[in-house]
Amino acid sequence: MDLPTKYIFVTGGVLSSLGKGLSSAAMGALLESRGLTVTIQKLDPYINVDPGTMNPFQHGEVFVTDDGSETDLDLGHYERFTNAKLSCDNNFTSGKIYHSVITKERRGDYLGGTVQVIPHITDEIISSIKLVAAGVDVVIVEIGGTIGDIESLPFLEAIRQCHTDLGKDNVIYIHLTYVPYIKTAGEVKTKPTQHSVKELRGIGIQPDILLCRTDRYLSAKIKAKISLFCNVSEDAVITAKDVKNIYEVPLGFHKEGLDKKIVELLNIWTRAPQLDELKAFIKKSESVKHKVTIAIVGKYVDLTESYKSLNEALYHGGVANDSKVNLIYIDSETISADSCAQDLMEADGILVPGGFGKRGIEGKICAAQYARENKIPYFGICLGLHIAVIEFARNVILLQDANSEEFDQKTPYPVIYLMKEWFDAKTGTMQRRDVTSAKGATMRLGAYPCQIKKGTLAYQAYGVDSISERHRHRYELNNTFRDQLESHGAVIGGVSPDGELVEIMEIKDHPWFLGCQFHPEFKSRPMNPHPLFRDFIKAALLNSKDSVD
Repeated sequence: MDLPTKYIFVTGGVLSSLGKGLSSAAMGALLESRGLTVTIQKLDPYINVDPGTMNPFQHGEVFVTDDGSETDLDLGHYERFTNAKLSCDNNFTSGKIYHSVITKERRGDYLGGTVQVIPHITDEIISSIKLVAAGVDVVIVEIGGTIGDIESLPFLEAIRQCHTDLGKDNVIYIHLTYVPYIKTAGEVKTKPTQHSVKELRGIGIQPDILLCRTDRYLSAKIKAKISLFCNVSEDAVITAKDVKNIYEVPLGFHKEGLDKKIVELLNIWTRAPQLDELKAFIKKSESVKHKVTIAIVGKYVDLTESYKSLNEALYHGGVANDSKVNLIYIDSETISADSCAQDLMEADGILVPGGFGKRGIEGKICAAQYARENKIPYFGICLGLHIAVIEFARNVILLQDANSEEFDQKTPYPVIYLMKEWFDAKTGTMQRRDVTSAKGATMRLGAYPCQIKKGTLAYQAYGVDSISERHRHRYELNNTFRDQLESHGAVIGGVSPDGELVEIMEIKDHPWFLGCQFHPEFKSRPMNPHPLFRDFIKAALLNSKDSVD
């Protein structure tokens, strides 16, 4: 007989950015290490239907899944820590929930009844949670925001109902809270945790486990105090201690007995956790022999969360090359032809990431030119490919004022353009778009196939001639200029199966210069680094003479 799916609901209190996403991902890793199958879902309280049109300064990066969903950056943590295959059903927002309910109301599904938060919104949330349960042992559901936020109340009410709806033996609640150390008093303070749990219990949810975010291990005395005032067992008070490396979080939780307590409360039989591979990765990352400096030239550099997956992929590539990766973030608006050499003099490799809009474009073009002319390894991702093509067209082919239609609608040489009609291999249909199309509708989103040309840097990295990578962009390389690009030394290293969409461009007679239309960072994992990041770091190391002190 199949056992029922178990559910873990993760909430947070006191303040934001305590690490609910990482904690949820770490739990998933621990449960997988015990042989369980896991999926993780994020429920976000904001009204946006998805984060696709949100400013990265406000929300951080947009993580894209294989099915083309634009999701919260925490889904990146979930995929990097677990083997879960995530989709649009793994991220729901208030906007998405309300949109669904209103659509049903307009369609007459509620038979003229009064549509209310309870039961209609909460029922929709519970139905959304159940969508991801098929075929897995445990569903971990993270609730965005903090206890007390008015926006999150419908989600909290829905998960409260789940205790009865899904069965009390199949549901546990884990609350992440803050236990600060007050330096002047010389002690940790439990009152913020007590108040946070009181707020949660006022909503009708009694936490089963407390994750206490702190900078030190909590003593047995402090755990006993928290246990007494928050009505949880002492062995369910878990220290969530700060770590230098996020991949240590599962090991810290295991040391505190979190996974053992979870399987006990959910009454699941599992094997002993197998964490040797993760421990070996941590040990390797702490004993690297080299170091390399990578310049990330972008316009969201004031908030590193904007490039979360990118930073992690570079770290993975560094460990694979026995190297520490030192990242320097350079605001592309500050770079000019005169300052470029000074701005980039420390860089062993230059990376231009994805982005949208005209701001800072000329600085990125200067960076690409500097990398090309000075034989510095260059990695252009999405927009970074467009930048490389524009720079090459202007300064090698000598097409003055070559540009992307995204930045200059009247350019005489639109080497990057909005393809008005193209065949979508994902849907098997012809797609049509123009500048008046809705922003989301003009995008090529999610996983698309790519055929790689043998003898290229890309083929050397992947080792196969057919791959699938995730996309998030509107504009494409203009096929009108392909012959000119190749005749002047560019290499079209990867194309769509029908040959119409350019996916990878390289440059001859350069140590390592590659631009790709897709976002490889979304598929990099700590123990399985993405081949392009691995080889980019390798090339940058060859350009560096430094080693770790």
